[in-house]
Amino acid sequence: MPATATGPTTTAQHAVEGLRRALISGALGPGDKIRQEELAASLGVSLSPVREALAVLEQEGQVTYLARRGYFVTELDVDDLREIYDLRALLEERAARRTLPLLDEDALERVAIAAKDCVDAAEGADVAAELEANRRFHLGLLDSPGQGHTLRLIRLLWDSTETYRAMYYNAPEARREAIDAHDRIMDASRAHDTDRLVDELDSHRRQGLRRLEGILAGTSRGPAS
Repeated sequence: MPATATGPTTTAQHAVEGLRRALISGALGPGDKIRQEELAASLGVSLSPVREALAVLEQEGQVTYLARRGYFVTELDVDDLREIYDLRALLEERAARRTLPLLDEDALERVAIAAKDCVDAAEGADVAAELEANRRFHLGLLDSPGQGHTLRLIRLLWDSTETYRAMYYNAPEARREAIDAHDRIMDASRAHDTDRLVDELDSHRRQGLRRLEGILAGTSRGPAS
């Protein structure tokens, strides 16, 4: 059963969260086949909510359905990654330039709290918590009224590399370098220096792409974004 227009059911949301945990923890990696019966048994649910969860993650680009073969964790190649990050650069610059002038002290404090949550999660090596806080940090700098379509596309592109982002956040050096990048981004935001903010976001993103390229090549380099 596909997810409804109002979102997955409560049981299906449990299945979505369980599937996300499997992706983040590395229990399921790029290219792995998702065995629906085993997943349903491990989550204590029937097949129907698992299918709803798979439909949600397929829309996000995190899983791929292959006819007569089933669902697999989406695999990306270097060209895919470069296209995704090029598109993110265009959309995130547009969003940042429109959002930063509108961020008041309360909004900046929420972004700062997300940055602190990233630090706390990194110190505890809690990849799932760091991914969630990292997402709040970045989207908090980009989300403002009148940009619904832009933010929807940014989230879609962001989701499509989440499995890979989880892989490199398992490296302590990546966590430290991401925190340093967040500090520079936060400084530019507090100064309301839009050009500097865009430059720092671009630098952070380029470093993230290099790390993803390194993962695909079997190496590791650069911080995650």
